[in-house]
Amino acid sequence: MYDFYGRLNAEFPSQVIVDITEACNLACVHCPHSTFKASKHFANRNLEYELNEKIVDEVRANSNGAVQFVRYASEGESLIHPKAYEMIQYAVENSGTLVTLTTNGTILNEKKLQPILDAGINLIDFSVDALSPEVYSQIRRGGELERTQENIFKTMRMIKSSNSKTLIAISFIEQPENAHEATEFQRFWKEKGADFVYIRRLHSAAGAINDMAEAMRKNNESVKRKPCLYPWERIVLNPRGFLAFCPADWTHGSTMTDYRSTTIKESWQGEFYRNLRKAHLSNSFENHSFCGQCPDWVATRWPDEGRSYANMMEEINEES
Repeated sequence: MYDFYGRLNAEFPSQVIVDITEACNLACVHCPHSTFKASKHFANRNLEYELNEKIVDEVRANSNGAVQFVRYASEGESLIHPKAYEMIQYAVENSGTLVTLTTNGTILNEKKLQPILDAGINLIDFSVDALSPEVYSQIRRGGELERTQENIFKTMRMIKSSNSKTLIAISFIEQPENAHEATEFQRFWKEKGADFVYIRRLHSAAGAINDMAEAMRKNNESVKRKPCLYPWERIVLNPRGFLAFCPADWTHGSTMTDYRSTTIKESWQGEFYRNLRKAHLSNSFENHSFCGQCPDWVATRWPDEGRSYANMMEEINEES
């Protein structure tokens, strides 16, 4: 049952995540960034511009159409990178596949955004998580809901005025502080013109959020463990310039190799990934302790297990 099938490809990952900065301007309650920032793992790194070019060029040259999309997202707020817009534009113009940006929406440079819209970025995904200012201030600490909403509305107006085909997604991580707003949140943003509004499940960030991780481990005790989807689906280029197998890794526990001296294709088809997949299939993590301690496998959805972000991208791909 669990192997390469559907959108999952043995030749190349179907999702390439480019994490271009460790910096973030918020301190969200569901995110480990505040702890990460105070740890030995944090150095306020930004991905080298040349490595972004390398990964985009490799996607175009070596993926043979396997890549469903390149996504700019992960540990930090991508738009903080001083060359973020230029890096994303390069991907839109040269990757040969769909390109998406995930942002908290608190900062926006309209002058730099316009060329990306003109180039045809496929999706901008705004992480908002609240409908009211009171709840927003509890969850997205350091941000202002009014400013975030206005930046989204500006982007929508720019898309409309330039006849861009860029789509807008608004996301909501459901958690105790905001669960009562979920239904109204969906209605509000649909009425405002968002193309997609999706409710995401809370997870432990690969064990980095201790309380959530412990609660999930207890809930998982009565459930037979299944393989995590990620080793069959995606790869991450992190701000250090290393390839990693987990997009939720805050401790560098999933770091595999320096991208400066290898390729995605070599890594994806290499011995490390083969052994990692065997460990997940056999539920034997003696040599993969990072995955062994992680409870988030239960929240990953294989292609036939329900709707996910990947399904949304498949729909966009079919329509583009």
